[in-house]
Amino acid sequence: MQHWLVIDLEATTEDGGWPVAEMEIIEIGASLVTRDGHEVEHFQRFVRPTRRPHLTHFCRQLTQISQADVDAAAPLSVVWAQFERWLQSHQAQLAGWASWGDYDRRQFEQEWLAHGLDSYLSQLPHINLKKCFAEARQLAKPIGLKMALNLAGLAFQGQQHRALTDARNTARLLPLVLPAQSR
Repeated sequence: MQHWLVIDLEATTEDGGWPVAEMEIIEIGASLVTRDGHEVEHFQRFVRPTRRPHLTHFCRQLTQISQADVDAAAPLSVVWAQFERWLQSHQAQLAGWASWGDYDRRQFEQEWLAHGLDSYLSQLPHINLKKCFAEARQLAKPIGLKMALNLAGLAFQGQQHRALTDARNTARLLPLVLPAQSR
């Protein structure tokens, strides 16, 4: 059976946003799901940022991630090794990975390069579910995750701007946008 990995990241930021080049991952959430969006397994870890180790007030308020959460976390190189070990046991079933928008893919690529990391994800197809949802619903432009869930007749479940919660909510939309042959 083919599975999809739905990933969401939380990163350092400030009110008004920072360019991706200045952001660092502070949380990784991944939901391994069946083609109909049901979770098989998940991965969640906090990551300690190194360039800007102190979270801004805005970032703490937005994500509900505390300074203590990231202070106690391992750096990305350690967390990424844990993620890759977790992912390894699922490689045979993986059809690809998805995220809500292209930010997560770009952030990963930047961090892999900055930290000299390799990833199995780079070998898999990535689907921008935000773009696919907009196309499937013939929307003039892509919309946010919460609004997309509402359009699909679903309510957002859990705390927004937390990586695993956002990944799980995104996974609920996966069967609505994947072409039948990809599922």
